[in-house]
Amino acid sequence: MRHAEVTRNTLETQIRVHLNLDGTGEAHLDTGVPFLDHMLDQIARHGHFDLEIIARGDLVIDAHHTVEDIGIALGQAITQAVGDKKGLTRYGHAYVPLDESLSRVVVDLSGRPGLFMEVDFSRATVGQFDTELVEEFFRALVNHAGLTLHIDNLKGKNTHHQAESIFKAFARALSMALTLDPRSADRIPSTKGTLG
Repeated sequence: MRHAEVTRNTLETQIRVHLNLDGTGEAHLDTGVPFLDHMLDQIARHGHFDLEIIARGDLVIDAHHTVEDIGIALGQAITQAVGDKKGLTRYGHAYVPLDESLSRVVVDLSGRPGLFMEVDFSRATVGQFDTELVEEFFRALVNHAGLTLHIDNLKGKNTHHQAESIFKAFARALSMALTLDPRSADRIPSTKGTLG
């Protein structure tokens, strides 16, 4: 089974992540940031990953450090769980609607971190959650998972719907990219023979 456990402790946050890439979509989330818990649940459920994240952060300041460090830890867990990348499909994409919102996410398990995000959120916050933290989360994740990630919200008016369709599309695209291809079980999916 492809799984990993990561612990990250700093003066700002204490985070534990357990990830099983070959799970059933079960999630146990306690980050102190309710909207983030809701988004992480989308990743688990729609990617069919088992995901446990327990986090304590300096939320008395704001959610920035907590959200960013969860992205870092989850990215590290993905890297550990994936292993040598032999047999991976490597690429994944998904279009996901949520009512009026439509998002497209494309993933390459390239080993080269890159986030290319075109999202115009209709509001700056969803409840108490600052929508600019969506980009901070994904930037931290791609930098530590070695993903090339394109995120586009193609349309949307409701900020909650925009964010949720992005996280659902990410889950579906990542799941596709992580699918094992039996035709190349012993090969790295690159003509270079390496990813990175």
